[in-house]
Amino acid sequence: MLIEKDIDVSAPLTEEQIKMLEALKTRPVVPDEENPELTDEELDRMIENRRIRLALQRKQVVSIRLSNRALHVAKSFGKGYTSVLSHILEKTLTDASLLKNYM
Repeated sequence: MLIEKDIDVSAPLTEEQIKMLEALKTRPVVPDEENPELTDEELDRMIENRRIRLALQRKQVVSIRLSNRALHVAKSFGKGYTSVLSHILEKTLTDASLLKNYM
């Protein structure tokens, strides 16, 4: 069941709202069909998947040699140009047809 309420966040809380929030503190969490309680195995798998995703997102510091022209164009993108270069390299290195053009 969905309950919708409009609350003016700039106004102070009413007595009714305070009582409602206080009642929620002691209200038990009840899993249902749409939101079942997760098993320890499911939680462990979620944590491991998150750890792997974070490790893959972590960027490595490397030194590469770029032509003056390539560096000038990259820097013209402004702040974050190294991220743009990273995306270009990743896209090219994972697309066989693009990579073939540069081999």
